[in-house]
Amino acid sequence: MNRKILYSVEEVQQMIAADSVLLVDVRDAEFFEEAHIQGAVNIPEIFYFLSSSSTEGLRELQETFGAHFSNAGIQNNSMIIFYEDSLTKRYCGSCRGYWLSLYLGHNQAGILYGGLDRWSSLGLPVGTGKVTPAPSHFEVRPTSALLATKEDVIKALDDPSVKLLDDRDQEEWDGESSSPYGVDFAPRKGRIPGAKWIEWREFMVDKKGYPAFRTPEEIRSMCAQQELYPEDEIILYCFKGARASNTYVALQLAGFQHVRIYFASWNEWSRDPGLPIESV
Repeated sequence: MNRKILYSVEEVQQMIAADSVLLVDVRDAEFFEEAHIQGAVNIPEIFYFLSSSSTEGLRELQETFGAHFSNAGIQNNSMIIFYEDSLTKRYCGSCRGYWLSLYLGHNQAGILYGGLDRWSSLGLPVGTGKVTPAPSHFEVRPTSALLATKEDVIKALDDPSVKLLDDRDQEEWDGESSSPYGVDFAPRKGRIPGAKWIEWREFMVDKKGYPAFRTPEEIRSMCAQQELYPEDEIILYCFKGARASNTYVALQLAGFQHVRIYFASWNEWSRDPGLPIESV
């Protein structure tokens, strides 16, 4: 994996000083207005948007975030760094922003390692209040190879060469809850048949007081215990693609190259009564 994903506070400081980066804060507007890294723009919809993998749903996903990126002043050739409080407080919203940028065809992107928590702990300057950026025209160029649709997952059920990885919280995997939004937010509980399970938090460790990814060697070892290997074709899913984006980053760091995200995830799968599920 040659693409750099994670950027330290020091690296981001240097990029800010060189005026070579746009920071994207994915937190709620109220928290952004209380404190944000100076020069950042706010796109909270990155965390909240629930998608569908139908033709119409994918068009809505592309148009929605094409508009959000344009309104935030993101240029196709600009470097963007996503951040939240830390990598675990908002179910990996910054990773979701990173993956979305890749899917939309914007490859110059990264994640602030340690997030605003790390930035603030070092006493670095923050801004307050609303920010109204000068809009741009962001051209969406979808990278379909990064996204799996419902139909792709259905095909994978009968294709042993494609492996499904569920990284939701244990109560969701066990069928006790349908989503992080509430036990009965989605109409059915359970999991996609044949999926492997590694809870997303298992890819993380505490590092100097903030969540960090395990080493590539540790990630590969964890995956091997579930018969998942760097050369495998893997489809990730969670509830809406945030935690799956975190695991996507972890697998990329560990050298897994054939990874797609079923971005609509359990939110879509559970709402189609014709699709199979497993339950305990």
